[in-house]
Amino acid sequence: MANLKIGDKAIPFNLIGVDDQQHALSDYADKAAVAVIFSCNHCPYVRAWEDRMIQIQADYADKGVQLIAINANDATKYPDDSFPKMKERAQEKGFNFPYLHDETQEIAQAYGAERTPQVFLFDQDGVLRYHGAIDDNYENPNAVKQHYLRDALDAVLAGQDPPVTETPPVGCTIKWK
Repeated sequence: MANLKIGDKAIPFNLIGVDDQQHALSDYADKAAVAVIFSCNHCPYVRAWEDRMIQIQADYADKGVQLIAINANDATKYPDDSFPKMKERAQEKGFNFPYLHDETQEIAQAYGAERTPQVFLFDQDGVLRYHGAIDDNYENPNAVKQHYLRDALDAVLAGQDPPVTETPPVGCTIKWK
């Protein structure tokens, strides 16, 4: 279970991105909402949701929303999740959001992340407002009935509580060292 509960404050981080720059959570303090998504390269669930992540960032960027993907997987056991491979994946997919490397796994552990992808959505005050899956159908974007992250974003941007605040994260387990 996630360490962070709905209503908890975001845990700060400062991680290297695929752009070779450091990215701190505080860099996004001016955003209306920040979705921290634990992610990776190799997981078929992540791969199924990547285009939707890119689309969500594109659709909500003008509304002050920032997605941040963090890969904490052990690259020794899963070489596809190495930092050089992260750079390749971000380039190949055209990620429009930061893709950060949590090499020590400290941030994933602090957040209590268990799966990829796993969403932690924070409002402008850094308060956790939604935790869980991106939507209810990773296999088929056209069959999605519940757009959990989009619905939560719409609610947070309107100053309301999300209709659903927690869903079970669906995906591969984080590959711990």
